[in-house]
Amino acid sequence: MFAKFGEVVNWKMQMPQKHADLFAAMGARLTIARNEIGFSQAAMAEAIGVSPRAYHSYEKGQRGMPVEALVAMGERFEVDVPWLLLGTKSIRAGHDFEALKHIESSLDKHLTEEGIKIKSEKRGAIVARWYQSHVEGREVTDDDVHTWIELVRE
Repeated sequence: MFAKFGEVVNWKMQMPQKHADLFAAMGARLTIARNEIGFSQAAMAEAIGVSPRAYHSYEKGQRGMPVEALVAMGERFEVDVPWLLLGTKSIRAGHDFEALKHIESSLDKHLTEEGIKIKSEKRGAIVARWYQSHVEGREVTDDDVHTWIELVRE
């Protein structure tokens, strides 16, 4: 149960898998948002008041982003904070489920045809961004989708 005097103990704590998946998905969305803004990781870190090393760890999904940094990013760059956190906009009636199904099947078809494998949470980040663009009436080009895929690939 407890280490005896003189025993070496590995105290490194493991992040629960659920948290790791949340952080990885949020990291993918941060990467997409930062790329759309046109900032480097270092420039984004400075803009939201965190160290470049900390920001890098957020995008890599190694840790969660502080609320203050999320708010700063949302306010300064008009990034949708619920999308950054969860991959969704506010839940409301009237979602276009047909468009969402089409987006998912189009992405899956492309990934399969190209032999590209990405983790499900990163796939979810791309679907969420694509759907958000659809809801906001912005056209999504093939180049946009290819860029998002490249940003979240391992």
